[in-house]
Amino acid sequence: MKLFAAILLFTFSFFTSEENKEKIIWTETRQLTWDDFRGAPELGANFVASTNSGMSFSFSYTEKNGKRTMEHNISCNFYPEQSWFKPGKVSEYILKHEQTHFDISELHARILRKRIAEAKFSKNIKEEIGALYHTTEQERQKLQNQYDLESDHSKNKEKEYYWRQKIANQLNAYDRWK
Repeated sequence: MKLFAAILLFTFSFFTSEENKEKIIWTETRQLTWDDFRGAPELGANFVASTNSGMSFSFSYTEKNGKRTMEHNISCNFYPEQSWFKPGKVSEYILKHEQTHFDISELHARILRKRIAEAKFSKNIKEEIGALYHTTEQERQKLQNQYDLESDHSKNKEKEYYWRQKIANQLNAYDRWK
């Protein structure tokens, strides 16, 4: 019997230990509140709040008698200690902007789940699954930046509302992979 196991943990973060960080896992029933933002504000920032969120991913696989079995776990997390706001300068409108950042991360967690479900892996599963993660993570970061650019960090209300609806629609389109 051959047994192969590989575990990868990826997260969008500037810190080394995922396990030691407090996190809030994305769910449909829980929206962010300002109490969730506990990091120190970046005083020189030209925006009033910042959401640190991303995907955590782990997988393992076994191969026995030529049959491969894979298990994986993908979650979307919000990191309170790395997320912040400037007191007296935020509103519920801004909070919804920050929630949309969290939702964009959840959208990409769903995209990654779909990609893994549809993939046909070779014997290079570790590299292939890592490539799927990295591609999805790059797309997530690009969409986060595009959202802030087009909405001007929520200052452009027309674009802000457009993006909120766009992300809600995409979450619905990927509902099967939540």
